[in-house]
Parts: sequence; structure tokens; C-alpha cells
Amino acid sequence: MNKTAIITGGGSGLGQTTAFYLAAEGVNVSVVDISEDSGNETVEKLKEKGVDAIFIKADVSKVEDVKNYVDKTLEHFGSIDYFFNNAGISGSGKKFLETDIQEIDQIVGINLLGALYGLRYVGEAMLKNGGGSIVNTASSAGVIGQASVVTYGATKHGIVGMTKSLVAEYAKDGLRVNAIAPGPIQTPMVKKFFEDNPDMKESAEAGIPQKRLGQPEDVAELVTFLLIKADYINGETVRIDGGFTNTK
Repeated sequence: MNKTAIITGGGSGLGQTTAFYLAAEGVNVSVVDISEDSGNETVEKLKEKGVDAIFIKADVSKVEDVKNYVDKTLEHFGSIDYFFNNAGISGSGKKFLETDIQEIDQIVGINLLGALYGLRYVGEAMLKNGGGSIVNTASSAGVIGQASVVTYGATKHGIVGMTKSLVAEYAKDGLRVNAIAPGPIQTPMVKKFFEDNPDMKESAEAGIPQKRLGQPEDVAELVTFLLIKADYINGETVRIDGGFTNTK
């Protein structure tokens, strides 16, 4: 029987690419996204790769939507083995004191509360089934300080903290929880951010020792490894940034 994964933000970017990598390993996928068009497109491509997949629309900042995607996954597949807790937004790139309160609320709601809600309900389902493996998406902004992303950075530092604390509580019960800390990756979200803040793209590229932005495939390969193969890696935040944060 195939294993099952939930991927939030699965309609594009890191989530979609990771879904394709997991499908290559024979993993069925619940694709969770706010966009019906991109979510359903991902599902169709997954089915073409020979695995079962469903789309579940969700705003992860709403706890009822999170509980629903867990319930729908269990109803369709019977269990949840892997969870890529990945949905997030970047924000406008404004300096913190120029940021609207509504933007702060939105970033915290999606990036931090959405991740916590997902861990709450997915973790509960996993423990009932003897355990499971989780990867949370943090960021380079979750391991160092970066200008113009104060709220985003706060949520991503929170991701690192929740990863460590969950392992302290539940590793003995069969949960593996790790995080990734990508640097600038060529996803639709990052491309849009750099279009709105071109000076930040130039600065980012200049600060990466490998002198290139990352590709979604770079990250998907790591996430797949952490989810299904890294049996004795637990509570880690793995940086994947071409050496970017290593020079800070």
C-alpha cells in the first residue's frame, strides 16, 4: 500500500515540485492550496505519474480549513505518513515600521498560525497511526536577521522553534520533525517579491557564494530525503542556500 503525504502550498513552487519528487517514490499526495486552478493542475500531473492525488482548497490561516484538509485526507487515503508543512507568503518587502498592521496579521496568520494548526491536526493523526515524518518550511530569514522581512523573519524563526520543541515532546512517540531553511529560490513567490524589490534581488545574488539563486528541484530533493529516508535526523533545520547564511 502506498504511503500518503499532505503538502500545503502544493499548487506551485516548492510544494508542487516536491509533490512530483514524492510521486517518483510512489507516494500518494493530498495537494492543499488556496488556488483551485494550480492545485487541480498539480493533481492531474501527479495522476499522470501513476499515483493517487486529491486537491483540497484551504486558507491555512483558518483552523477549520486546516482540520478539513486533514479530515479529507484521512477519509480518502486512510492515513497520513508524511507532511510538508510548506504554505507561506513573503510580504511586501517594506521596512517594518512602514508595514501595515493588516500585512503583519496576514503573514503571521499564514506562516506561523497556519503551520501550527497543521502540526496540531496532522501530528494528532500521525500519532494515532504510530508516527510519521514532517518537514516544515522555514527560511534563511529564520536563521539570521535580514532587513525588510521583519515579520516574515519572525514567523520563520518560529518555525525553527516549533520544530525543535515538537521533537522534544514527541520523538519518543514516533514523530520525526525537521525544517528546511531555503535561501532565495526561483519560485513564483520569490520571483514576484524580487520584481517588486529589484534591489533586493541584486543584493541576494551578490551574497550567495555559489553566485546563483536556488531552483525548486534543489529543495524538493532535500525535502524528499528528509521525509522518507532520513530515519535518524530529527529536530534539525537544514540550510539550503548556496552558502548564503554561512557568510553572515
